[in-house]
Amino acid sequence: MKFTQNTLDKIERIIEESGYIVRFEKGTFQSGYCILQAKKVVVLNKFLAIEGRINTLIDLLPLLNINIDDLTHESQKLFLDLMPVQEHKMAS
Repeated sequence: MKFTQNTLDKIERIIEESGYIVRFEKGTFQSGYCILQAKKVVVLNKFLAIEGRINTLIDLLPLLNINIDDLTHESQKLFLDLMPVQEHKMAS
């Protein structure tokens, strides 16, 4: 996977299509992110580089309530590519 703005935008789109808002803010985040589940907001440390933002969002995907049926075809394909193998088996 290439660590580009385009890749970051595609991963953000998956999260946004699931009803979450992705925000980049400054703060003292221990892990680089904060999830506000009740408001469906994901807040990432704005000082993370693109590679850090991408890796953090990929790590967050399994923690979010993402319904694959809500995603566009392109987002579904990327989501399935990003999810660990064991989660594919659970979903089948």
